[in-house]
Parts: sequence; structure tokens; C-alpha cells
Amino acid sequence: MRLLITRPIEAAEPLAAALAKLGHSAILAPMLEVRLRDGETLSLTDVQAILATSANGVRAFLHRSDRRDLPLYAVGPQTAEAAREAGFRSVVSAEGDGAALAEKAASDLDPAKGALFHAAGAETAGRLSETLKARGFTMESEILYDAVPVDALPASAEAALRENKLDGVLFFSPRTAKIFSQRVSAAKIIETCAPLTAFCISAATATALGDLEFARVAVAGNPNQSAIFALLSGGTQ
Repeated sequence: MRLLITRPIEAAEPLAAALAKLGHSAILAPMLEVRLRDGETLSLTDVQAILATSANGVRAFLHRSDRRDLPLYAVGPQTAEAAREAGFRSVVSAEGDGAALAEKAASDLDPAKGALFHAAGAETAGRLSETLKARGFTMESEILYDAVPVDALPASAEAALRENKLDGVLFFSPRTAKIFSQRVSAAKIIETCAPLTAFCISAATATALGDLEFARVAVAGNPNQSAIFALLSGGTQ
């Protein structure tokens, strides 16, 4: 299949490579630009584990700390792989979403053994912390990066849509789905989505497409990349 990838470039490039191995071709159309925040080295005194809700969080943490000895709890396999590649010695994947990460951390860790640090982005700060605070944990969190919407569709993506050179679009978050819908509308090419399949990582992501019409909207059975790949190969929706 010929697919449009809407993830930030840091995640889109390895995803395109993985898709190529499966026989698919991809055009990169990041809807968000990730900008790491500068600042002082993070103070992790009395922290027992790091929580990362995205690979962006891992990259942003590396920008502000050289600590790799603390256990890192990742939201899913791609975030876990980013942590392993960065040199973290102990990595645990929740294999799901933010709620799954909170549940996994709460079941594995003891509030009495130290705080948890969330490597957060501006859009993810707060939700995870509030959930775990309710479970008795001391939470430390700092916004380490911003994910900024692009001003317009990349030229290559707009051309592929206009020229009917795509079979589907991959959406990995409600936010990117919403931005894509807005940018397609601004470019006045809404109708180009009509013959395509929208491959969505969650029902919330599909809902965020709003009134944008596709030939089919396929929702992954689990909120991870493997489940998206299952959709591409005709797996269970």
C-alpha cells in the first residue's frame, strides 16, 4: 500500500523503514514538530523510576540528563525500544496507552520507595501524574518538550493527495488526526480523502478526524504500532 504517515519526523522515519520491509511505501507528512526544551540538568534525587508516555519523552529526557541507571516505564514497545537504544538498563513496556502505563507502574512499584518522574511534553503533562498521585505516589514532572503543529501540509503530501497516489493515512494520536483534518480543510482538498482508508490507533483518534470522510476508518485493536500493522495486513479491527 501507499501510505501517508502523520507522525513527527523522529518517529515517522523508522516507521517508514518498517513499512518498507512489509512491502508498503510511505510519504512523510508530520503534523507536529517536536522541540526539546533547554534547561538545567534534571534533579532526580529520591526518584525510583522514570515514566515515558512517548519516544519524544525519552529523547527529551536524554537532552537533560545522563542518568540511565533508573528503571524506565514506557507506554508501549516503540517508546521502550527508544529507551533501550538510549542505554537504559531496565525498561518495562506497558504495551498500551497512558492508562495502561499508570496501572503497570502502580502494580510494580511501591510508593514508599521514592517518587516517579514523568518525562512530559506540554500536551501530556498532568494526566498521568494525577492518576498516580491518587494511587499514593509522589510524582515529579517537568515539561521537557513541545509538539508544535505544522502550518500546512507538506508539499509532497498535498501533491500525493491531489494526484490520488495514496491508499491510506496512518494516525497515531487524536491530536495529529485533528491537525490533519484542519490542514486538509485549509488546503481545500477534503474530497481527496474520500477513496482512502484512515488507519487509527484508537477510537478517540478516529473521532478526532471530525467530519473528514474516508472510504473506511479502521481502528486498531490495541493502541500500539503492532496493532496498526495488523490492520494493514488485514488483521482484526
